[in-house]
Amino acid sequence: MDEYFDVAGVDEIPVGRVIARMIGDRRIALGRSKSGIFALDNTCPHRGGPLAEGDLIGEELICPWHLWAFDVRTGNCPGGTAMGVAAHAVRIEEDRVLVRLSPARPLPELM
Repeated sequence: MDEYFDVAGVDEIPVGRVIARMIGDRRIALGRSKSGIFALDNTCPHRGGPLAEGDLIGEELICPWHLWAFDVRTGNCPGGTAMGVAAHAVRIEEDRVLVRLSPARPLPELM
C-alpha cells in the first residue's frame, strides 16, 4: 500500500507512551520514543498480546503478556530478524501523524 492514513495528532502521543489505532482491519501500536514516532502491528506473534498495552523502554516495546521485546524502528525481536512484527512508515504533516501500512509479517507457529 502506498497510501498514508491520518491516525492521530502529534500531541496525542507524548514521549514514552503507546496508543492503539485501527487502520481498516489492522490494529497498530502507535508510540513515541526519544528518537521519534513509530508504528508497529499491535499483535505479538508469540501469543497475540496487545503491544500497545506494553512498556516502552528506550527503543523497545515490551509485550505485556510474556515480555517479548520488539525494536520500534524495525519490528524485530532483539538478536535477529526471524521473529517480529511489521513496522510501518510514519510521516508527520503539520500536527498530524500519518502511517503507511507495510505488509503483515507471517506469524510463526505459536509456541
